[in-house]
Amino acid sequence: MESASLVILHEDADCLAVVKPAGQFPIGTWAPPGECTLEQDVRRHLAPDDPAGVYLGIVHRLDRPTSGVLIWAKTPRAARRLSSQFERREAVKEYWALVEAGPGIPSTGADEETWSDWLTRPGKNGLVRLVEPGSPGARSAVTRVRCEPASGLPPGLAWLRLRPETGRTHQLRAQSAARGSPIVGDAAYGSTRIFEVPEAIALHARSLRVRHPTLQQPMELVAPLPVAWHAYGFGLGADDRR
Repeated sequence: MESASLVILHEDADCLAVVKPAGQFPIGTWAPPGECTLEQDVRRHLAPDDPAGVYLGIVHRLDRPTSGVLIWAKTPRAARRLSSQFERREAVKEYWALVEAGPGIPSTGADEETWSDWLTRPGKNGLVRLVEPGSPGARSAVTRVRCEPASGLPPGLAWLRLRPETGRTHQLRAQSAARGSPIVGDAAYGSTRIFEVPEAIALHARSLRVRHPTLQQPMELVAPLPVAWHAYGFGLGADDRR
């Protein structure tokens, strides 16, 4: 479904799930002049006559360069219940990434492995670093990783399915880069490949599984792949590629 520039995955009285475009600021007032944030788009969808007056609960976030599933709460109660699922690591997230294939990623088709690291908070340059376990101010970052076969990819690239168990800033970007496999387009973390979308990288929040905040029924939200991924051999079907 689409509303203005929004691609809507689910909407009811309690919550709204949309597809965040890569390169768009999700929230805040720091977007460049003339550039609209996703939050502004969502507010206009919910209350065209009074966007600023509508309640909108932010329960999780995506980086500007990242595309994919983002869920918002439409009531304070829904916000509390959804936020609690993320805080307790009950929300199940899967990201897809195209990376420069370095020696530190799993072999294609091998069993899932776990990346366990310690990350700093963002520095003055906005980036995070991997440090020794228990370093002051650092926090544990855990991600389950699988490298999938992808015959249509250009040489030197790999397709990763990433399931973060923690939600640290730039977690997937920093962990991939630290293993010699920066995400395509992520020059800030060492990528030398260009991703053909301005201000974007090849990282996609593919799916999110949460409990509905009122009905308590499981919800699985799946975001279609952006058009830019089609150039890498990912199809246009309902499942794109699984």
